[in-house]
Amino acid sequence: MIQELFWLVKQTIKKTIGFVKGFKKYFIYLGSWIKFWNSYFVYNKLASSKQKLTVKYLYPCLGDDTNETLIEPIYFYQDNWAFEKIVKQNPKHHIDVGSQHKFVAFLSKVLPVTMVDIRPLSLPLDSLNFQKGSILELPFEDGSIESLSSLCVVEHIGLGRYGDPLDPQGTEKAISELARVTKSQGDLYLSIPIDDNNVTYFNAHRAFTEEYLKELFSSFEILDSAYIYGSNFLKEKLRGFGIGLYHLKKK
Repeated sequence: MIQELFWLVKQTIKKTIGFVKGFKKYFIYLGSWIKFWNSYFVYNKLASSKQKLTVKYLYPCLGDDTNETLIEPIYFYQDNWAFEKIVKQNPKHHIDVGSQHKFVAFLSKVLPVTMVDIRPLSLPLDSLNFQKGSILELPFEDGSIESLSSLCVVEHIGLGRYGDPLDPQGTEKAISELARVTKSQGDLYLSIPIDDNNVTYFNAHRAFTEEYLKELFSSFEILDSAYIYGSNFLKEKLRGFGIGLYHLKKK
């Protein structure tokens, strides 16, 4: 009974906070429109007869006038981290499995890259070789890959978020497959959520303790690690939810 009451209070507070945030967003949105129309009329006063604005060609871009350039921290930090690591290693050919397309596209401009994903890219890029495939059954021989990356991928496997089959052991199977294709003394670059306990946030992602990840990657040694907590990029691990970045070398 006490646990149920605690859960009810927690949900009530959560819903109330969400309600207040919703109203705040509404007023911010309304303020943006007021600012837009004010700018429109001021601009027309400044414009010559040939420069006058017409409603036909209006293209409102609301909310771009921020005090700073807002950046999503996880992809910003992890992609820069992995890019620098891989380029310094300068492999003859690099294989990426499922990472963000922007990261893979930029990397393909400085060294040969093949991207593997269950879904083809909607746009072609001459420098990037794409190969359709699943992280659960990679189209490579055992121990054949010299340089391999998979950023913010394995934690999603088996949750159905991206149309993949449901599987409670999806992450473990994906990691096993990455380990299978990496050659001896080969490099693997990985990012994955870490937490104080192994948790499944269905159907978004999973998070794991670093101790458990070390067990899963027992055939590798960790050459370097970094961590993202909120908007902070750190070299030391903290408590709570974060993103772990690992440069691993196969023993």
